[in-house]
Amino acid sequence: MNRLHRLLLSMTVLVSLPSTAIAFGQDIQASKLSRDLSSSAPFQKVPVIIQYKHDTTQSQADSIRLNGGLVKQQIHLIHGITADVPVYMLSSVANDPEVSYISIDRKVSAREVPFAAPEYTIEPINAPSAWAKGYIGTGVGIAVIDSGINPVNDLSLSPLLPAFLNNLLGSRVVYNENFVAGEKTTADMYGHGTHVAGLIAGNGSNSLGLRYFRTFFGSAPNAHLVNLRALDANGEGTDSSVIAAIDRAIALKNVYNIRVINLSLGRPIFESYTQDPLCQAVEQAWKAGIVVVVAAGNDGRDLNLNSEGYGTINAPGNDPYAITVGAMRTMQTPTVQDDQIASYSSKGPSFMDQVVKPDIVAPGNLVISSKFPNDPLSIANPTFITPLSFYQRNGSATTPSTTYFPLSGTSMAAGVTSGAVADLIQAAPSLGPDQVKALLMQNADRSYFPQTSSVTDSGILYTANYDIFTIGAGYLDINAAINAARFHNGNVPSGTAMSPIASFDPNTGNTYIITDQTALWGKTALWGKADIWSASSVYGATAFETVNGQTALWGKTALWGKEDPNAFTALWGKTALWGKGTPDAATALWGKDSSGPIDPSASISPLLY
Repeated sequence: MNRLHRLLLSMTVLVSLPSTAIAFGQDIQASKLSRDLSSSAPFQKVPVIIQYKHDTTQSQADSIRLNGGLVKQQIHLIHGITADVPVYMLSSVANDPEVSYISIDRKVSAREVPFAAPEYTIEPINAPSAWAKGYIGTGVGIAVIDSGINPVNDLSLSPLLPAFLNNLLGSRVVYNENFVAGEKTTADMYGHGTHVAGLIAGNGSNSLGLRYFRTFFGSAPNAHLVNLRALDANGEGTDSSVIAAIDRAIALKNVYNIRVINLSLGRPIFESYTQDPLCQAVEQAWKAGIVVVVAAGNDGRDLNLNSEGYGTINAPGNDPYAITVGAMRTMQTPTVQDDQIASYSSKGPSFMDQVVKPDIVAPGNLVISSKFPNDPLSIANPTFITPLSFYQRNGSATTPSTTYFPLSGTSMAAGVTSGAVADLIQAAPSLGPDQVKALLMQNADRSYFPQTSSVTDSGILYTANYDIFTIGAGYLDINAAINAARFHNGNVPSGTAMSPIASFDPNTGNTYIITDQTALWGKTALWGKADIWSASSVYGATAFETVNGQTALWGKTALWGKEDPNAFTALWGKTALWGKGTPDAATALWGKDSSGPIDPSASISPLLY
């Protein structure tokens, strides 16, 4: 069911069945209830996450039970609990002044489509140059919250050790735990988590040596991984399973030096990031000193809102703290000059809050990584193959590899970026999450992008404009970020690096950005304040200016600049993304019913395409 259909269906339910839906908008408690709860029948028990202003007490848990609910678990990270509660009793629960928000414990699931010729991953982000300096993620822990990680040679301690010794000493997956309800295994029963893990930290053991002319490395080939399984054999989980895994990553931070969390998953946006329990968990990890890297989503081809795929960022990628990553096509070459944005890569700004996303883009289309015997994703998609001839001397062009296969999606791009973050942290261990984000974005490559690119699929033409809502700051360049950190001796100014908010002026038709006043290097330093479009923006040579003695990430005329918006009327005119002349229009990105498809069965996905 497409986004618009689900939205209209939910609106129909609200209009035609008022007696069976929560009376939203009729009392103060309504503001505490997520919109998607309105489509549930009154006597239906729904799984919910109840967030409180403080940690829950025994009396509050007893109150849930008295209201016919079943309390399942406490989530200290967001001062919440998970429970099954009859819909008609939710307003009573919301009456508690300590309750801040109630939302469905939403599902997570996966999407894939077949592709053929594989592409490059490491070369376009300039990782080999960083490795030559010795920065390969050594000592840095990365929590992979996904479908699990299976033992594969590429995650061994060293590609130089014989197999028996690696088996004896163990792998670089140093911790395993399951968060899927009713299950105990930490193994990858789906195939997604192992593939992502290889993109993060694969050391190329299965493609290294004289037999091979190409080796498949992850971007941090010596980092260690913490396997926190939150998605099941179908690639599905829930908000609460992911939140519990994030909570564990924070608890284990100092034990395994966890500096990065990878979230190659997502779901539609149902409320502001300030209320979304998944986003709130991401922020807690960020504030605990852990960089959170999130997939942008694979909905860039969604044309149902007549917005050319804009406004399709997934949660929790809509959170302004997180590093949200879009996917690039590397066009089967190691150089970046011919690379293009993947047409499915979700575009900003975000629903509800209009956060400018993605923050950065990285290789994510047809990227090759690890698979294991009887890998479910590989079996289910027989065209997902890496021919031996692609990396093995005298290898057969018709025989598929048994250890590698390609996948596409912003999931993959997030994994590549998480490994790059580990390399940067090894180079400058004192960096905090905001400084890491600023360095990656400041030093992203935006020197070669075309103004547009197009691809035709199934008879439909998809055209991408290379603007901030499509490519963010630009193409990940980890070597440039490391060079900048080393130049400053790791003494990068402190502050926040929250992604800004887009603001549309219906009177002028212009789009502006609003930045956090405490943003890193000052309010005009990190982002600058100006109209988004500029002749010297993404395509120009002016990338920096000095503000108060500091080098700005982008100044007033750098990335954002000012230009006649009529050049982009099709996308940013009064009848396009922002609605018919007013921000309150029902068709606007921030309209009353525009917080994403209102469907309780909507899922958080490992973001494959």
